[in-house]
Amino acid sequence: MEDVKLEFPSLPQCKEDAEDWSYPMRREMQEILPGLFLGPYSAAMKSKLSILQKYGITHVVCIRQSIEANFIKPNFQHLFRYLVLDIADNPIENIIRFFPMTKEFIDGCLQSGGKVLIHGNAGISRSAALVIAYIMETFGIKYRDAFTYVQERRFCINPNAGFVHQLQVFYCFIRYLNIPITC
Repeated sequence: MEDVKLEFPSLPQCKEDAEDWSYPMRREMQEILPGLFLGPYSAAMKSKLSILQKYGITHVVCIRQSIEANFIKPNFQHLFRYLVLDIADNPIENIIRFFPMTKEFIDGCLQSGGKVLIHGNAGISRSAALVIAYIMETFGIKYRDAFTYVQERRFCINPNAGFVHQLQVFYCFIRYLNIPITC
């Protein structure tokens, strides 16, 4: 079997003018990669439309579990393209199954010149795990490096232990086994 060297793009460096993290920032979205934002549902509420438009958001990944569907929902379906995912913030939830469709949605958005906000309820566990997975797969980096990269931009992230384990396993698939995850 021949040894195949995978090629990945370089991860963008930190912005020099990055703000120091303050506690109220957890209620806002932060730009993680050019055009990819991570935040809480409060950043996608009806009262935040002008901010979403100011930053050029065109796509939204809305993450909730079924019991949250009455209050975490797409608010601007006529303005933005949505991907709505029902994911419980539970360590036994199989989050890996959502990685391919999320990556495809984000890539489609960014390749068309759009900007995407990924949010759950708090922007700490589920949405952060999806952003970390996206960075791992796109840039071929391990979990700890992707986590650090995202945390430098949104300090409050904290994927649950089950998601962390799945992200570490996911790295083995994408880096060592060269096996695409398709669900």
